[in-house]
Amino acid sequence: MPTPSPKLDRQNVTTSSASSVEEWRHIVAQSFVPLVTEAPARTSFQGTMRSRSWDRTSIVEISADGHEVHRTPGLIERSDQRYFKLNVQLEGAGFLVQGNREAMLQPGDMAVYDTTKPYSLVFERHARMVVVMFPHDALTLSPDLVGQLSAVPMSSSQGIAGIVGPFIRQMAENLAALKGPSGARLASSALELVATMLHSELDERRDALTPHALLLASVHDYIEANLGDPSMSPASIAAAHFISTRHLHHLFQDSGTTVASWIRHQRLERTARDLRDPLQTGKPVSSIANRWGFVDAAHFSRAFRDAYGQSPSSWKSAA
Repeated sequence: MPTPSPKLDRQNVTTSSASSVEEWRHIVAQSFVPLVTEAPARTSFQGTMRSRSWDRTSIVEISADGHEVHRTPGLIERSDQRYFKLNVQLEGAGFLVQGNREAMLQPGDMAVYDTTKPYSLVFERHARMVVVMFPHDALTLSPDLVGQLSAVPMSSSQGIAGIVGPFIRQMAENLAALKGPSGARLASSALELVATMLHSELDERRDALTPHALLLASVHDYIEANLGDPSMSPASIAAAHFISTRHLHHLFQDSGTTVASWIRHQRLERTARDLRDPLQTGKPVSSIANRWGFVDAAHFSRAFRDAYGQSPSSWKSAA
């Protein structure tokens, strides 16, 4: 399991404006993972970013004249940050390229892409969009599965995407109101909606998925549904899918992790979220940990401190 990405906490809404391409390059470099920013020579340039972050998730509203951003192999090699981005196009058009896919994003379209792989975004004219940036490990889906959807346009005029797109747009338009525990809860809800949308998109594209990807998706779904069961094990997961435990372990090794690490990480993510949930303030730490399958208090405390750098009680009180 990758080392958790660094926090991006910003307690207040951050607004940055540029009146030149050079200023815009600086703002882009400070707001996201390292990017190369290019724009045609012109006498003037206008760009604005409004952003807010919770833990390791950011929502950024961008309005800017035509320009390009590129995530190059060289920049990726110099960075250990592992994020996904979800682009929600509001005005103008954007052209996204990642891997062997290209997506033309019109107003209302969305697309996900991976910062650990090269990509380019091109806006020929003025455009406005919302970008949600979140770490790989914030989703129950593996990066390999999400990669099946990179640079695939999703229309927010239909299906679950029709719920997710407007929800994110409303969050971006009300960044100032998203403060404190309530704002963090809404940010967490947004990621859950994004995960649900991606699950739905994968289901619709099952015919195009490899048997390996289909099996991995099924295993992840099973683990998510049974996280609260402390008796869940590689043997029980393998049995539920009529495969050997060796096959199951190989399945996860191909994704760069282990079965036990994946289960532990998913349980810790849910516990960390609930510890900061304002609706669960009165619940003791042990009760929340037990809900997600942690029955050994000492083991849970050590695992939580290793993952988040502080005790569960300190994490809870910092909400």
